[in-house]
Amino acid sequence: MQPFFVKDVLEATSGRLVCGSADTEIKSVSTDSRQLSEDTLFIPLKGESFDGHDFTGSARNYISQRQEKPVCGKCIIMVEDTLKAFGAMAARYRQMYSVPVVSIVGSVGKTTTRDFTAAVLSQKYKTLKTDKNYNNAIGVPIMLFRLEAEHEAAVFELGMSAEGEIRYLADIVRPDTVIMTNIGMSHIENLGSQENIFKAKMEALEQLTDKNTVIANGDDKFLRNVSDYGSYKVILYAVDNKDADVRAEDIEDLGLEGSAFTAVFGKTRVRIRLRVPGIHNVYNALAAFAAGLHSGVAPDEAAAALEKAELTAMRMEIIRANGIKIINDCYNSAPDSVNAALRVLAGEKESRRVAVLGDILELGSFAAAAHTDIGKKTCGKADVLVCVGKNARYIAAGAEDMKHIYRFDTTEEAAKSLPAIVLPGDTVLLKASRGMHFEKLLEKLTEG
Repeated sequence: MQPFFVKDVLEATSGRLVCGSADTEIKSVSTDSRQLSEDTLFIPLKGESFDGHDFTGSARNYISQRQEKPVCGKCIIMVEDTLKAFGAMAARYRQMYSVPVVSIVGSVGKTTTRDFTAAVLSQKYKTLKTDKNYNNAIGVPIMLFRLEAEHEAAVFELGMSAEGEIRYLADIVRPDTVIMTNIGMSHIENLGSQENIFKAKMEALEQLTDKNTVIANGDDKFLRNVSDYGSYKVILYAVDNKDADVRAEDIEDLGLEGSAFTAVFGKTRVRIRLRVPGIHNVYNALAAFAAGLHSGVAPDEAAAALEKAELTAMRMEIIRANGIKIINDCYNSAPDSVNAALRVLAGEKESRRVAVLGDILELGSFAAAAHTDIGKKTCGKADVLVCVGKNARYIAAGAEDMKHIYRFDTTEEAAKSLPAIVLPGDTVLLKASRGMHFEKLLEKLTEG
């Protein structure tokens, strides 16, 4: 990060200097007390089971929401809330750069679209992209402080689980371009309806002007009319909507080897090959392709980048071990993404297909119906169904016509039995919300 000074922290956070000098230079920030140097500013955060303030003793420079006394040799800044102060500091740091920022919002497909978009922009620009799952009030500031003078573009994924969270993150990031993937049912427990989810996602556009651009899914019933809500420029991408600016035609499903399609914009046609399986990824690639065109990346270079793009682990990741093929898609889950993953599994007609499906979290009162529907849609797409979690009974009930159904209350129980259920030659899909920790199942299937 560029050097930052304590006086910048004080101004950004409206904090009070308890001791130390306002001219103290800060060369890095960290929320981890184990990763501190003399020039690091420690951000102690308070969680459900820990409080970073308990570890300030090892920090030379830190902010605090506790009452602090001066300590010789240290620089301490009192703030009202350390998490909000972290965000305010990141927003201030963002203002030091004029680098174009693309933000990704949506119910499903954000991470893959982020990876694709960063790959495309990297063909022409030195690009920073969100790492891992750093898409929340802690992760976004962490990523912003990784901006360097060398960066010419940045891609940030913005996540949410409740109203106001996207607005907060967008205020920090100040995107120039926003990609909107779709409006699904993720976090519907907190928001109550898809209409409310749409409103929450639209918070990302509140600060945009006619100098900004929105790249939206033209096949999504909520997003196809996004131009009605602001003066920003809109680029629609779609498979079915013939009026979209960028379209996919001649789609070819290559199973676990990926897919291919022709991107059409104006009179130009470009053939694109994807190495990641799943026809649903055509939408994610189209969004990234549109972002590349908008940013001046040549169409053939964008296509080449999409073919070579490396995706975040546990996103339609194909692993071969112990004589089985594993479709590892357990990074996260939503009804739409489960159905998309099942369609990929269904294409494996020459092997026995095992669907290992776990709970989708944060569906609230919609959980029973959504999981039952998933069970119904599993019929014909899998030969064996393994259901894991509290809502597994609904998946099993929906798939009652299947011959081979196994149900486990916990991931730990499933891990003990799964190696005996899966046979050499099988293709296995692992899909569940991140909180189900399905990586434990992957470890069991690949050990030895």
